[in-house]
Amino acid sequence: MRQRFLYISVLIMWRHMTDTFGFLLSDTARLLRKRFDERARQHGATRAQWKALLGISRHEGINQGGLADLLEVEPITLCRLVDRMEEAGLVERRRDPRDRRAWQLYLTDKAHPVLEELHATAAELMEQALRGIPEAQTKMVTDLLNRIRDNLDPALPKEAAHG
Repeated sequence: MRQRFLYISVLIMWRHMTDTFGFLLSDTARLLRKRFDERARQHGATRAQWKALLGISRHEGINQGGLADLLEVEPITLCRLVDRMEEAGLVERRRDPRDRRAWQLYLTDKAHPVLEELHATAAELMEQALRGIPEAQTKMVTDLLNRIRDNLDPALPKEAAHG
Protein backbone atom coordinates (compact mmCIF):
# COMPACT_ATOMS: atom_id res chain seq x y z
CA MET A 1 0.00 0.00 0.00
CA ARG A 2 2.80 2.41 0.93
CA GLN A 3 4.59 1.67 -2.35
CA ARG A 4 1.44 2.39 -4.34
CA PHE A 5 0.95 5.69 -2.48
CA LEU A 6 4.56 6.66 -3.23
CA TYR A 7 4.11 5.76 -6.90
CA ILE A 8 0.92 7.85 -7.17
CA SER A 9 2.60 10.78 -5.38
CA VAL A 10 5.54 10.69 -7.79
CA LEU A 11 3.17 10.45 -10.75
CA ILE A 12 1.18 13.49 -9.56
CA MET A 13 4.36 15.45 -8.90
CA TRP A 14 5.73 14.53 -12.36
CA ARG A 15 2.49 15.60 -14.01
CA HIS A 16 2.50 18.93 -12.19
CA MET A 17 6.15 19.52 -13.06
CA THR A 18 5.62 18.77 -16.75
CA ASP A 19 2.79 21.30 -16.88
CA THR A 20 4.92 24.16 -15.56
CA PHE A 21 5.98 27.03 -17.79
CA GLY A 22 9.70 26.35 -17.40
CA PHE A 23 9.36 22.67 -18.27
CA LEU A 24 7.15 23.39 -21.29
CA LEU A 25 9.56 26.07 -22.50
CA SER A 26 12.55 23.75 -22.12
CA ASP A 27 10.77 20.79 -23.71
CA THR A 28 9.58 22.90 -26.66
CA ALA A 29 13.13 24.19 -27.21
CA ARG A 30 14.42 20.60 -27.03
CA LEU A 31 11.92 19.48 -29.67
CA LEU A 32 12.78 22.40 -31.95
CA ARG A 33 16.49 21.54 -31.69
CA LYS A 34 15.80 17.85 -32.33
CA ARG A 35 13.62 18.50 -35.38
CA PHE A 36 16.08 21.05 -36.78
CA ASP A 37 18.96 18.58 -36.34
CA GLU A 38 16.99 15.92 -38.23
CA ARG A 39 16.31 18.29 -41.12
CA ALA A 40 19.79 19.84 -41.17
CA ARG A 41 21.35 16.37 -41.48
CA GLN A 42 19.49 15.99 -44.78
CA HIS A 43 21.62 18.90 -46.03
CA GLY A 44 24.81 17.39 -44.60
CA ALA A 45 25.02 19.99 -41.83
CA THR A 46 24.60 20.25 -38.09
CA ARG A 47 22.94 22.86 -35.90
CA ALA A 48 26.38 23.79 -34.55
CA GLN A 49 27.63 24.44 -38.09
CA TRP A 50 24.53 26.49 -38.87
CA LYS A 51 25.03 28.63 -35.76
CA ALA A 52 28.70 29.13 -36.63
CA LEU A 53 27.95 30.00 -40.27
CA LEU A 54 25.23 32.39 -39.13
CA GLY A 55 27.60 34.02 -36.63
CA ILE A 56 30.30 34.46 -39.27
CA SER A 57 27.81 35.83 -41.81
CA ARG A 58 26.63 38.44 -39.30
CA HIS A 59 30.16 39.27 -38.12
CA GLU A 60 32.34 38.71 -41.20
CA GLY A 61 36.00 38.68 -40.12
CA ILE A 62 35.24 37.72 -36.52
CA ASN A 63 38.10 35.90 -34.83
CA GLN A 64 37.72 32.40 -33.44
CA GLY A 65 37.71 33.60 -29.82
CA GLY A 66 34.96 36.10 -30.56
CA LEU A 67 32.88 33.46 -32.33
CA ALA A 68 33.38 31.02 -29.44
CA ASP A 69 32.10 33.72 -27.05
CA LEU A 70 29.17 34.50 -29.35
CA LEU A 71 28.17 30.82 -29.57
CA GLU A 72 28.91 30.19 -25.87
CA VAL A 73 31.25 27.27 -26.58
CA GLU A 74 34.80 26.52 -25.53
CA PRO A 75 37.45 27.78 -27.98
CA ILE A 76 38.82 24.25 -28.54
CA THR A 77 35.32 23.01 -29.43
CA LEU A 78 34.93 25.85 -31.92
CA CYS A 79 38.41 25.22 -33.35
CA ARG A 80 37.43 21.64 -34.25
CA LEU A 81 34.15 22.83 -35.74
CA VAL A 82 35.93 25.47 -37.84
CA ASP A 83 38.49 22.83 -38.92
CA ARG A 84 35.66 20.65 -40.26
CA MET A 85 33.93 23.59 -41.96
CA GLU A 86 37.23 24.69 -43.52
CA GLU A 87 37.84 21.13 -44.81
CA ALA A 88 34.32 21.18 -46.29
CA GLY A 89 35.16 24.45 -48.06
CA LEU A 90 32.58 26.51 -46.15
CA VAL A 91 34.90 28.76 -44.14
CA GLU A 92 38.20 30.46 -44.81
CA ARG A 93 40.68 31.44 -42.10
CA ARG A 94 42.76 34.55 -42.67
CA ARG A 95 45.46 35.98 -40.42
CA ASP A 96 44.30 38.97 -38.42
CA PRO A 97 46.51 41.88 -39.60
CA ARG A 98 46.37 43.42 -36.10
CA ASP A 99 47.26 40.18 -34.27
CA ARG A 100 49.28 37.59 -36.18
CA ARG A 101 48.37 34.91 -33.62
CA ALA A 102 44.64 35.27 -34.33
CA TRP A 103 42.60 34.04 -37.27
CA GLN A 104 39.67 35.87 -38.80
CA LEU A 105 36.82 33.84 -40.24
CA TYR A 106 35.10 34.40 -43.57
CA LEU A 107 32.44 32.48 -45.44
CA THR A 108 33.36 31.03 -48.81
CA ASP A 109 31.11 31.18 -51.86
CA LYS A 110 30.22 27.54 -51.17
CA ALA A 111 28.80 28.46 -47.74
CA HIS A 112 26.11 30.87 -48.96
CA PRO A 113 23.79 28.28 -50.57
CA VAL A 114 24.21 26.01 -47.51
CA LEU A 115 23.28 28.89 -45.24
CA GLU A 116 20.25 29.69 -47.41
CA GLU A 117 19.12 26.03 -47.27
CA LEU A 118 19.46 26.02 -43.48
CA HIS A 119 17.54 29.32 -43.22
CA ALA A 120 14.76 27.76 -45.30
CA THR A 121 14.85 24.66 -43.10
CA ALA A 122 14.50 26.79 -39.97
CA ALA A 123 11.62 28.77 -41.53
CA GLU A 124 9.80 25.55 -42.50
CA LEU A 125 10.24 24.20 -38.99
CA MET A 126 8.87 27.38 -37.41
CA GLU A 127 5.95 27.32 -39.83
CA GLN A 128 5.20 23.76 -38.70
CA ALA A 129 5.60 24.65 -35.02
CA LEU A 130 3.32 27.70 -35.27
CA ARG A 131 0.69 26.10 -37.51
CA GLY A 132 -2.80 27.02 -36.36
CA ILE A 133 -1.61 29.76 -34.00
CA PRO A 134 -2.86 33.25 -34.89
CA GLU A 135 -0.17 35.83 -35.67
CA ALA A 136 -1.33 38.04 -32.77
CA GLN A 137 -0.72 35.20 -30.31
CA THR A 138 2.68 34.45 -31.84
CA LYS A 139 3.65 38.11 -31.42
CA MET A 140 2.41 38.12 -27.83
CA VAL A 141 4.44 35.01 -26.95
CA THR A 142 7.51 36.46 -28.69
CA ASP A 143 7.15 39.70 -26.72
CA LEU A 144 6.79 37.75 -23.47
CA LEU A 145 9.84 35.61 -24.21
CA ASN A 146 11.89 38.73 -25.00
CA ARG A 147 10.80 40.19 -21.69
CA ILE A 148 11.70 37.01 -19.79
CA ARG A 149 15.11 36.98 -21.48
CA ASP A 150 15.63 40.63 -20.55
CA ASN A 151 14.67 39.83 -16.94
CA LEU A 152 17.21 37.01 -16.81
CA ASP A 153 20.00 38.90 -18.56
CA PRO A 154 19.47 42.63 -18.03
CA ALA A 155 23.05 43.39 -19.12
CA LEU A 156 22.35 42.07 -22.62
CA PRO A 157 22.37 45.02 -25.04
CA LYS A 158 18.91 45.57 -26.55
CA GLU A 159 20.26 45.30 -30.12
CA ALA A 160 21.78 41.87 -29.44
CA ALA A 161 18.77 40.69 -27.46
CA HIS A 162 16.25 41.44 -30.17
CA GLY A 163 18.41 41.18 -33.29
